[in-house]
Amino acid sequence: MGEQATLAKDREPPRYMQVAGELRRKVLSGAFASNFPTEAELCSHYGVSRFTVREALRRLQNEGLIARRRGSGTTVQPPAARGKALHQPISNVGELLQYATGTRIRFEARGKVTLPGLPVSHLSESKSKKGWIGFSGVRWLDGDTQPLASTDVFFAPQLEAAAEAFDLDRGTLFTQLEDLAGITVGKVTQDIQAIPASTEVARALMLRRGAPVLRVVRCYHEPDGTLFEISVSHHPGDRFVYSMHIDAEV
Repeated sequence: MGEQATLAKDREPPRYMQVAGELRRKVLSGAFASNFPTEAELCSHYGVSRFTVREALRRLQNEGLIARRRGSGTTVQPPAARGKALHQPISNVGELLQYATGTRIRFEARGKVTLPGLPVSHLSESKSKKGWIGFSGVRWLDGDTQPLASTDVFFAPQLEAAAEAFDLDRGTLFTQLEDLAGITVGKVTQDIQAIPASTEVARALMLRRGAPVLRVVRCYHEPDGTLFEISVSHHPGDRFVYSMHIDAEV
């Protein structure tokens, strides 16, 4: 039990990423409409160092959510500057898996299914496209009234026992998979494509058929390269923003 707790703790994202995630949700919900806390206030509230706070704020600034100016403090960028969309930062696996934070979803089990035809090279790594365990759901941003994404998740056939034990009310299937099957992520590959919404996707997202959506296909691999999970999400074209941090090499 102690070893499992240690492993779970090791899988937690760094503290600055957790702080950035909480601040991001508050910014997008309008909690800081009047004023943004000072670094000292954030350090005290979260019980972290000034370095941790500054790194969290740097990420939000890179995403265009806040502006920081010497002498005038930190201000939230107006909605017109960023649009009413969920900002998903991508710089490592930990941030990628933080996507579910601040959103809600309830999956429905679809049983054994055949993987859909997707123009993704990683799918060829699977020996068979039949017998995968499927789940579907619609994701919402907390406090919002328009769907954020429709999502289909597929787990490899060898994970059937773990998939049957999922608590669908918890929403985060990947976290449950870690606990139930001891799966560890070694690599995540991602393909993003703008496409017209199908009838099914349009209905789920409350859009007209053919409206522009962003399709995100993620393939999750174990450290040895085994493909064990695939997620296919469709986002309304104006409801999702990817923010990527690229540091210059020195």
